[in-house]
Amino acid sequence: MKASSFEAIAGRDARVLVLGTLPGAVSLATGQYYAQPRNAFWGIMGELIGAAVALPYKKRVQRLVERRVALWDVCASARRSGSLDTAIQSASVLPNDIAGFLLSHADVRLICFNGVKASEFFRRLVLLELEPATGAISRVTLPSTSPAHAAMPFKKKLEAWRKALAEHEASHGSQPSAASVTTRRCG
Repeated sequence: MKASSFEAIAGRDARVLVLGTLPGAVSLATGQYYAQPRNAFWGIMGELIGAAVALPYKKRVQRLVERRVALWDVCASARRSGSLDTAIQSASVLPNDIAGFLLSHADVRLICFNGVKASEFFRRLVLLELEPATGAISRVTLPSTSPAHAAMPFKKKLEAWRKALAEHEASHGSQPSAASVTTRRCG
Protein backbone atom coordinates (compact mmCIF):
# COMPACT_ATOMS: atom_id res chain seq x y z
CA MET A 1 0.00 0.00 0.00
CA LYS A 2 1.27 3.47 -0.82
CA ALA A 3 1.13 5.99 2.04
CA SER A 4 1.62 9.74 1.79
CA SER A 5 2.66 12.38 4.28
CA PHE A 6 0.53 15.26 5.51
CA GLU A 7 1.40 18.92 5.05
CA ALA A 8 3.83 20.30 7.60
CA ILE A 9 2.45 21.97 10.70
CA ALA A 10 4.54 25.08 11.27
CA GLY A 11 4.42 28.74 12.07
CA ARG A 12 6.75 31.03 10.14
CA ASP A 13 8.85 31.45 13.33
CA ALA A 14 9.29 27.74 14.14
CA ARG A 15 12.49 26.97 16.04
CA VAL A 16 12.16 23.19 16.45
CA LEU A 17 11.27 20.74 13.69
CA VAL A 18 10.04 17.30 14.76
CA LEU A 19 10.36 14.77 11.95
CA GLY A 20 8.65 11.40 11.93
CA THR A 21 8.82 8.87 9.11
CA LEU A 22 5.32 8.53 7.62
CA PRO A 23 1.79 8.59 9.08
CA GLY A 24 0.44 5.22 10.18
CA ALA A 25 -2.92 3.73 9.21
CA VAL A 26 -4.93 5.40 12.00
CA SER A 27 -3.36 8.78 11.27
CA LEU A 28 -4.06 8.41 7.55
CA ALA A 29 -7.67 7.44 8.27
CA THR A 30 -8.24 10.46 10.55
CA GLY A 31 -6.02 12.97 8.76
CA GLN A 32 -4.21 13.72 12.03
CA TYR A 33 -0.59 13.35 13.05
CA TYR A 34 0.00 10.65 15.70
CA ALA A 35 -3.67 9.63 15.92
CA GLN A 36 -2.91 6.06 17.07
CA PRO A 37 -4.21 6.18 20.70
CA ARG A 38 -1.22 4.24 22.07
CA ASN A 39 1.32 6.56 20.40
CA ALA A 40 3.04 8.62 23.13
CA PHE A 41 3.62 11.75 21.01
CA TRP A 42 0.67 13.81 22.24
CA GLY A 43 1.20 12.61 25.80
CA ILE A 44 4.77 13.89 25.63
CA MET A 45 3.70 17.15 23.99
CA GLY A 46 1.03 17.51 26.68
CA GLU A 47 3.66 17.29 29.40
CA LEU A 48 6.17 19.55 27.64
CA ILE A 49 4.12 22.24 25.92
CA GLY A 50 0.50 21.78 26.97
CA ALA A 51 -0.63 20.05 23.75
CA ALA A 52 -2.30 17.13 25.55
CA VAL A 53 -4.34 14.48 23.77
CA ALA A 54 -7.40 15.61 25.79
CA LEU A 55 -7.47 18.81 23.71
CA PRO A 56 -9.17 18.82 20.32
CA TYR A 57 -6.66 18.19 17.53
CA LYS A 58 -6.86 21.79 16.23
CA LYS A 59 -5.96 23.11 19.70
CA ARG A 60 -3.00 20.73 19.95
CA VAL A 61 -1.75 21.93 16.57
CA GLN A 62 -2.24 25.53 17.68
CA ARG A 63 -0.16 24.87 20.82
CA LEU A 64 2.67 23.46 18.71
CA VAL A 65 2.68 26.55 16.51
CA GLU A 66 2.49 28.89 19.54
CA ARG A 67 5.47 27.13 21.11
CA ARG A 68 7.38 27.36 17.81
CA VAL A 69 7.42 23.59 17.23
CA ALA A 70 6.95 22.37 13.66
CA LEU A 71 5.86 18.85 12.77
CA TRP A 72 6.40 16.92 9.55
CA ASP A 73 7.66 13.63 8.14
CA VAL A 74 10.87 12.77 6.32
CA CYS A 75 8.96 10.66 3.78
CA ALA A 76 6.53 12.34 1.39
CA SER A 77 5.39 8.90 0.25
CA ALA A 78 6.43 5.28 0.39
CA ARG A 79 5.09 1.77 0.03
CA ARG A 80 4.37 0.07 3.33
CA SER A 81 2.18 -2.77 4.52
CA GLY A 82 0.70 -1.85 7.89
CA SER A 83 1.92 1.02 10.06
CA LEU A 84 5.36 -0.04 11.25
CA ASP A 85 8.41 1.94 10.17
CA THR A 86 10.22 -1.35 9.61
CA ALA A 87 7.63 -2.20 6.92
CA ILE A 88 8.50 0.87 4.83
CA GLN A 89 10.05 -0.28 1.55
CA SER A 90 13.19 1.87 1.47
CA ALA A 91 13.50 1.84 -2.32
CA SER A 92 9.99 3.35 -2.63
CA VAL A 93 10.60 6.36 -0.36
CA LEU A 94 10.26 9.83 -1.82
CA PRO A 95 11.40 12.47 0.69
CA ASN A 96 9.59 15.66 1.57
CA ASP A 97 11.28 18.92 0.58
CA ILE A 98 12.89 19.45 3.96
CA ALA A 99 15.65 21.57 2.42
CA GLY A 100 13.02 23.97 1.07
CA PHE A 101 11.17 23.93 4.39
CA LEU A 102 14.33 24.88 6.29
CA LEU A 103 15.14 27.67 3.84
CA SER A 104 11.65 29.13 4.34
CA HIS A 105 11.75 28.61 8.12
CA ALA A 106 15.12 30.18 8.90
CA ASP A 107 14.54 30.24 12.68
CA VAL A 108 14.70 26.43 12.99
CA ARG A 109 17.64 25.61 15.27
CA LEU A 110 16.90 22.00 16.20
CA ILE A 111 15.62 18.96 14.33
CA CYS A 112 14.22 16.19 16.54
CA PHE A 113 13.80 12.81 14.90
CA ASN A 114 10.93 10.77 16.28
CA GLY A 115 12.83 7.51 16.21
CA VAL A 116 15.86 5.99 14.54
CA LYS A 117 14.14 5.26 11.21
CA ALA A 118 13.30 8.95 10.66
CA SER A 119 16.93 9.83 11.36
CA GLU A 120 18.18 7.14 8.96
CA PHE A 121 15.90 8.28 6.11
CA PHE A 122 16.96 11.90 6.73
CA ARG A 123 20.67 11.03 6.57
CA ARG A 124 20.22 8.91 3.46
CA LEU A 125 17.74 11.04 1.49
CA VAL A 126 17.85 14.63 2.75
CA LEU A 127 21.14 15.59 4.38
CA LEU A 128 23.15 15.90 1.17
CA GLU A 129 20.48 18.21 -0.30
CA LEU A 130 20.83 20.78 2.48
CA GLU A 131 22.57 24.10 2.06
CA PRO A 132 25.60 24.48 4.37
CA ALA A 133 23.74 26.82 6.73
CA THR A 134 20.74 24.50 7.09
CA GLY A 135 22.99 21.45 7.27
CA ALA A 136 24.52 22.99 10.41
CA ILE A 137 21.25 22.82 12.37
CA SER A 138 21.55 20.68 15.50
CA ARG A 139 19.89 17.29 15.23
CA VAL A 140 18.88 14.77 17.88
CA THR A 141 17.42 11.29 17.48
CA LEU A 142 14.83 10.68 20.18
CA PRO A 143 13.08 7.51 21.27
CA SER A 144 10.19 6.71 18.97
CA THR A 145 6.80 7.56 20.42
CA SER A 146 5.32 4.63 18.49
CA PRO A 147 3.59 1.87 20.45
CA ALA A 148 5.92 -0.50 18.56
CA HIS A 149 8.72 0.94 20.74
CA ALA A 150 7.03 -0.35 23.91
CA ALA A 151 10.26 -1.66 25.43
CA MET A 152 10.93 1.87 26.68
CA PRO A 153 8.38 3.14 29.21
CA PHE A 154 6.60 6.46 28.70
CA LYS A 155 8.55 8.15 31.52
CA LYS A 156 11.91 7.38 29.90
CA LYS A 157 10.68 8.61 26.52
CA LEU A 158 9.33 11.76 28.16
CA GLU A 159 12.64 12.45 29.91
CA ALA A 160 14.65 12.07 26.68
CA TRP A 161 12.30 14.45 24.85
CA ARG A 162 12.28 16.86 27.81
CA LYS A 163 16.09 16.92 27.91
CA ALA A 164 16.41 17.61 24.17
CA LEU A 165 13.90 20.46 24.23
CA ALA A 166 15.29 21.90 27.49
CA GLU A 167 18.81 21.97 26.05
CA HIS A 168 17.39 23.75 23.03
CA GLU A 169 15.54 26.26 25.20
CA ALA A 170 18.71 26.93 27.21
CA SER A 171 20.63 27.82 24.05
CA HIS A 172 17.58 29.33 22.36
CA GLY A 173 19.20 32.60 21.39
CA SER A 174 22.37 31.17 19.90
CA GLN A 175 23.01 30.69 16.21
CA PRO A 176 24.42 27.27 15.30
CA SER A 177 27.75 27.35 13.55
CA ALA A 178 29.59 24.63 11.68
CA ALA A 179 31.59 24.02 14.86
CA SER A 180 28.42 23.56 16.92
CA VAL A 181 26.81 20.92 14.74
CA THR A 182 25.59 18.05 16.84
CA THR A 183 23.86 14.86 15.90
CA ARG A 184 23.15 12.71 18.88
CA ARG A 185 20.87 9.98 20.03
CA CYS A 186 18.95 10.23 23.28
CA GLY A 187 17.38 7.29 25.08
